[in-house]
Amino acid sequence: MKFIVSILLTALLSFVSGLYLPWWGIALAAFLVAVVVPLRHGISFIAGFAGVFLLWGGLAWWIDTANNSILSQKIAQVLPLGGSVVALILVTAFVGALVAGFAALAGSYVRKAVVEVEE
Repeated sequence: MKFIVSILLTALLSFVSGLYLPWWGIALAAFLVAVVVPLRHGISFIAGFAGVFLLWGGLAWWIDTANNSILSQKIAQVLPLGGSVVALILVTAFVGALVAGFAALAGSYVRKAVVEVEE
């Protein structure tokens, strides 16, 4: 249950941070969620990764469909993706997910360090 809550909180806070902060606000959101929600280190990474992967993938797909794939087709041709819009969306989601996953992992380690110091 904490895993699902962590994914949802990461996605929600990442969305809100995207309204007010640059793209790296997702790292702050994932870090904070990992500090607040106690999970094992690997599970924290997966939760941060999954939350932002779903968020950025969904947002990229939504924006892509809203403009009939005009920009994404051109970008997919410039990058070595063979012109695949789906590959571009997956790469976009994967890059954001890696940032959030490592931030969540760092938050999990910070939580462990603070808890050990208090004991």
